[in-house]
Amino acid sequence: MKFIVSSSALLKQLQQISGVINANTVLPILEDFLFEIEKNKLTVVATDLETVMKVHLDIEAKDSGKVCIPAKILLDSLKNIAEQPLTFNVDKNFAVEITSDNGKYKVMGETPDNFPKEPAADDANSFTMTSSALVTAINKAIFAVSNDDLRPAMTGVFFELDKKGITFVATDAHRLVRYTRSDVSCPKKIVSLFLKNH
Repeated sequence: MKFIVSSSALLKQLQQISGVINANTVLPILEDFLFEIEKNKLTVVATDLETVMKVHLDIEAKDSGKVCIPAKILLDSLKNIAEQPLTFNVDKNFAVEITSDNGKYKVMGETPDNFPKEPAADDANSFTMTSSALVTAINKAIFAVSNDDLRPAMTGVFFELDKKGITFVATDAHRLVRYTRSDVSCPKKIVSLFLKNH
């Protein structure tokens, strides 16, 4: 399997999902990114078994395939490479050779068969919201979130979606904030979406 991708574009996308990877994991495969190539599209998946994050990139590829690549090694290597096209060659034993203008890097990948399957969503609903609107809404509510771990229900922001809009609520038992936006809607009512305060 062979594909070509921009080094800076790949690094930017990997940095967005690398936060979900935990260095102290029980399963070594969870320290890897899953690369899936199909029809000039690269999908990179990272998970900690609770959260699954995906990014998509346009690449040059002639064939399809999957490989798991250690996240830390790949990120450290990409940070030291200037903007340029990188060629990834993956052999049948999942050894990955990355070719750049400066030379070649080799890293041992892993079989994608061991990577956890994404959980199927039962009766899922979806909604679309701009990232800036989501950040604004969370920032408006986060100041009222409790830091008391003995009250876990108050250590996050409560979301409620319906056809009329989205409401964000947070409290620490002394302060209460309710922020509503009408530029987002969902076909069915969804409650109890919860963003934990870290």
